[in-house]
Amino acid sequence: MKKITTLLIGLITTTASAQPKHYLGGDVSLLPSYEEQGTVYKDYDGQKVSLLSFLKQQGWNMIRVRLFVDPQNAPDSHKGEGVCQDLNYVIGLCRQIKKAGMQVMLDFHYSDTWADPGKQFTPKRWEGCDAKSLADSVYAYTRRSLQAMKRAGVAPEMIQVGNEITNGMLWPTGKLDPSGIEGFDTLCSFLKAGCKACREVCPKAQIIIHTEKAGDWDITRNYYRQLRDRRVDYDIIGLSYYPMWHGTIPNLGKTLDNLSWLFPEKPVMIVEAAAYYSHDNDPWAKPDQFSEFYPISVEGQTQFTSELVTELLRHHNVIGLFWWFPEENAFNNQVTKGWLNRGLFDNHTGKALPALREFGKYK
Repeated sequence: MKKITTLLIGLITTTASAQPKHYLGGDVSLLPSYEEQGTVYKDYDGQKVSLLSFLKQQGWNMIRVRLFVDPQNAPDSHKGEGVCQDLNYVIGLCRQIKKAGMQVMLDFHYSDTWADPGKQFTPKRWEGCDAKSLADSVYAYTRRSLQAMKRAGVAPEMIQVGNEITNGMLWPTGKLDPSGIEGFDTLCSFLKAGCKACREVCPKAQIIIHTEKAGDWDITRNYYRQLRDRRVDYDIIGLSYYPMWHGTIPNLGKTLDNLSWLFPEKPVMIVEAAAYYSHDNDPWAKPDQFSEFYPISVEGQTQFTSELVTELLRHHNVIGLFWWFPEENAFNNQVTKGWLNRGLFDNHTGKALPALREFGKYK
């Protein structure tokens, strides 16, 4: 009887330890720029804090960092929005993250500037290359970047091969319509090259393929089916979810349920999420724009965060949640030319917003 009891305890312990860990964090890629200008971050009570240490106290265990190929080639307007993260910048920030006791998710943009659904511009150094040469460049660049990070002692635990690549990457060569099948052979040649480099240099790292149609199940289903049919070697489905563009939280829930059914072997992470708390000094939005689902207020942002966390905890296939640009803090600085007002710190005071406390409940 004692042996049976010991065996049962061992099985229970093994099963528990095999359960996927919840990853909680955000993309704080502009933090060194804020620190350079002496930006002050404050807790909920207005006391000055060290940002990474404070986020660790809130339960964060992983930080996402974007990497551009040659950001000095980005348009000036994009530089004013925060495009500056070259390899040296990223290595320095990752040292801070590791020192704070958190892990790193590296986000390859494969562009000199923002890579998202509306723009996936080929880096200047790769312009004019054909599809095969571009795949070779993706492999060589990914490998060199990861080797440099490994030498610096900041190898990432997770790696995004591309950022919001629903419509392809390295345009025009790698552009596609995600509702069809044309163009996926070329895109997957790029993804396979990047994933191969990740496996070789960082074999323990988990690879994420990141799209942004969380509100459109038909496109999401077709996209990841095309990758499966072409045997792209990755580990995690990464999604962006913003209520103003991707619909209601219950609609997101349907996508997550369907992913669990159709791709049971692939855990899911929400690698970008955010909601507005204001439109002050916002050159990209009109007053009260995007208020269909949540009020544009501190209370509205808090409500969104609480409801999102509650929904995600219902889905066993979801293992991570990340806020985009939580470090935005315009208090007494000129780091960015406009305010996005979707961060987790008040642009007027530098104080932590209540949504950050709700966000920390995803543990």
